[in-house]
Amino acid sequence: MSDYSFPYKDAAFLINDVLDFDRICSDAGLEEVNSELAAAILEEAARFGSEVLAPLNTIGDQQAATLEEDGVHETPGFADAYRQYVDTGWPSLAAEEEFGGQAMPRMVAAAATEIWYSACASFSLCPLLTTGAVEAIALHGSDELKDKYLPNLVSGEWTGSMCLTEPAAGSDLAAVATRAVEAGDHYLLTGQKIYITWGDHQMTDNVIHLVLARLPDAPAGVKGISLFLVPKFLLDENGQPGERNDVYCVGLEHKMGIHASPTCTLNFGDNGGAVAYLVGQPNNGLAAMFTMMNEARQGVGIQGLGVSERSYQQAVPYAKERLQGTRRDGSRYPIIEFPDVRRMLMLMKAGTEAMRGLAYFAAAETDLEKFAKSPEQARKHTARIGLYTPIVKGWLTELAQELTYLGTQVHGGMGYVEETGSAQHYRDARIMTIYEGTTGIQAIDLAGRKTLGDQGKAVQDWLDEIDATAAELAAVEGFTGMADALQKAVEAGAAARAWILENGSADRNSAGAASVNYMMLMGYLCGGWVMGKSALKATELLAAGAGDKGFLQTKLVTVRFYFEHLLPRTGSLLAAILAGPESVMALDPEQF
Repeated sequence: MSDYSFPYKDAAFLINDVLDFDRICSDAGLEEVNSELAAAILEEAARFGSEVLAPLNTIGDQQAATLEEDGVHETPGFADAYRQYVDTGWPSLAAEEEFGGQAMPRMVAAAATEIWYSACASFSLCPLLTTGAVEAIALHGSDELKDKYLPNLVSGEWTGSMCLTEPAAGSDLAAVATRAVEAGDHYLLTGQKIYITWGDHQMTDNVIHLVLARLPDAPAGVKGISLFLVPKFLLDENGQPGERNDVYCVGLEHKMGIHASPTCTLNFGDNGGAVAYLVGQPNNGLAAMFTMMNEARQGVGIQGLGVSERSYQQAVPYAKERLQGTRRDGSRYPIIEFPDVRRMLMLMKAGTEAMRGLAYFAAAETDLEKFAKSPEQARKHTARIGLYTPIVKGWLTELAQELTYLGTQVHGGMGYVEETGSAQHYRDARIMTIYEGTTGIQAIDLAGRKTLGDQGKAVQDWLDEIDATAAELAAVEGFTGMADALQKAVEAGAAARAWILENGSADRNSAGAASVNYMMLMGYLCGGWVMGKSALKATELLAAGAGDKGFLQTKLVTVRFYFEHLLPRTGSLLAAILAGPESVMALDPEQF
């Protein structure tokens, strides 16, 4: 089992030095927000994560949530931890002040979110869905719904869920069959939703479900989907939970990982219809739900970072303590002396740091969009967020599979033994490439909507920015090799973009067969970009005699490793893209 400690130095370096948090806050007019305040928040978050949440990780793995006659009961200790989480104000960190939030920049919220996921991924899934529900209601809900539901959701007194999937409607939301009929000032909703994360529990006195359903006269397909708010308990005249609504958990999934996160089958309307309230316009539910989904997708990407960091923190002390080599004089030495173990640990270290950089860069774009001085600036940041979202979700979670695998591999046979704890990280990570849109869905979103959609303009603007960073690296003594590596990766990205633009529209198989390789290439490229910017800043600080010398020198070694061992993967990914879809699609279904 491992303790957890937030890698504060790396997070602070990214936020304060690479992204220049104080400048962003100053430009945004946030007079009371600065790096000192952010440091105080993250130090407290780190304490809460390590002392309160981290001890629950193993408990939650061993004692899953259960379904009883009165509903779902969470893992022992979770309710107390959640109450502390609410009492200390963590749910409201990034929410708008209008609804009781603290309105802190997303960069700070992203770092805090990383802490929650590293400490206990199962627990942290609950507030993730609530945050998404807040965003969707705030942007699309009526004033009445905002007034009734947002304050308690923002504070964490109530939690939210996202109800999309049905037995016959997974990624294909056009097949949604849940129905809603008008009944005066509300609707009555009937249907079943499956795989609903934290769809029921006893930690709060209400759960607010956001549910996709169809109206009787709705057009077919995704154009006929509406979004509804369905509370577990209806509100009384004082706005407090009163009568039980007609929505019940009828089953829990028994999962490979995240055991303490109750994954529910919810039945709506078995006793006449669940009272529901329309969110946004009729038949426009998918657009409203995407607000929640995009929030969740970046959150799941940070999950991949969090569980990878936890796996790394468990692997390092084991490698230092595990004696497995014998010198000629008979003395023993630990496995961290073995080059292959060093290789695995460096892959984990460099990978997590690149993942962290990308996640924080994406959060910064959200801040820059919010505080943009002109519509043109806002559109630029919106486009960049559109690129970041599928890469953060797709690349971070896919890389998490490799890094948690390596964490287990470092342990050797003991990694396969559950009591060691490493296997949990490996198991917990596996779902992250699946829920909130599979890797394939993220990839086709990047290749299709985000590249073909604007004829590659946003991607080209991004490539130009990375190319400029390569030029900056080339101007620094000793960085020629890194500059060349980044330039080659930029060229690979440009070639992949050109291939998608040339072939993707004419043949959907071309875009589909290339999309995951395209997304992964852009992920490694973006990781190289943020690591390159980190190297430039570390060099600047060392030259000025500022910062932690040991940390900065270690950062430069880690960056070099990334450029030598991870960034070159862009070349093989490009080769696979350029090969086209022929061999992918050559076999008839019967030949598999």
